[in-house]
Amino acid sequence: MDSIFYLMIFALVILAVVDLIVGVSNDAVNFLNSAIGSKVISFRNILIIASLGVFVGAVFSSGMMEVARKGIFVPSKFYFDEIMFIFMAVMIGDILLLDFFNTLGMPTSTTVSIVFNLLGAAVVMALIKIGMSDTETAADLSNYINTEKAKQIISGILLSVVISFTVGMIVQWVSRLVFSFQYEKKVKNFGFIFAGICLTAIGYFIFFKGLKGTPFYGDIKGFLEQNTLLIIASMLAFWTLLMFIIDKVFKINVLVIVIGLGTFGLALAFAGNDLVNFIGVPMAAYHSYEAWSVSGIPASEFSMEILSEKVPTEPALLFIAGS
Repeated sequence: MDSIFYLMIFALVILAVVDLIVGVSNDAVNFLNSAIGSKVISFRNILIIASLGVFVGAVFSSGMMEVARKGIFVPSKFYFDEIMFIFMAVMIGDILLLDFFNTLGMPTSTTVSIVFNLLGAAVVMALIKIGMSDTETAADLSNYINTEKAKQIISGILLSVVISFTVGMIVQWVSRLVFSFQYEKKVKNFGFIFAGICLTAIGYFIFFKGLKGTPFYGDIKGFLEQNTLLIIASMLAFWTLLMFIIDKVFKINVLVIVIGLGTFGLALAFAGNDLVNFIGVPMAAYHSYEAWSVSGIPASEFSMEILSEKVPTEPALLFIAGS
């Protein structure tokens, strides 16, 4: 019986690789489209920049791994064998769904896919357990599902659409207002200031938001929170001065640098947020198997409460996935 779960772990690793391939092909358009459409950076260089962003962003995804472990369901209500069946169903369903949409040329959200796969698999397993129980009814389903966290995640997905649309519209309007008329003259006079502001915003996202997913964030959290304005002001001064030098001395269009660093930031965000969609479930399954294999308890009796605990991240696995 033990060998079955070992084979399931092996199968989940294979499924993770396939899911990475299918998922990245689905999401690549999100962080490559703008740079490719601008036609100011070669396709080869865009891929290099994006690859570096994905590689660096992989380590930032550790904080998101909790979604697969306990974000949707209550681990303590399930046993090891049940959790493994849930994880297998999630990975197979996720790959089939993403591949179906890719085949039709219809990009979809990998986050929506993994969240609802987890929710669906957990609900079905919970209903099976309830059906086999003499004391529980369908009304007890909420005991198995982390409803509050699931609502937060789903609300966040919907809210992100509204925020993205609104912020994108405002930034586009300001950009067009500044550069639409007498473009070359305005870029020459004000381009370095605009680029400095843009790079500060991108740098803030990479530096402050990205670090929250790293294991060492707790060590520097106090310093960052106490000196946020000073750090932002320093970044603005640094980027504006650097863009001024690049523009006036080296005669390089500073907006090209904004596009390049923006592509890096988007790729980093993709890896930091969406990497969990592809490897979060297999990593949770691996941690579950590790805990069960040393317990000496039958799989059908080993509670998965361990998934509710904080588990140290494994940067090596994250880097492998990112590369």
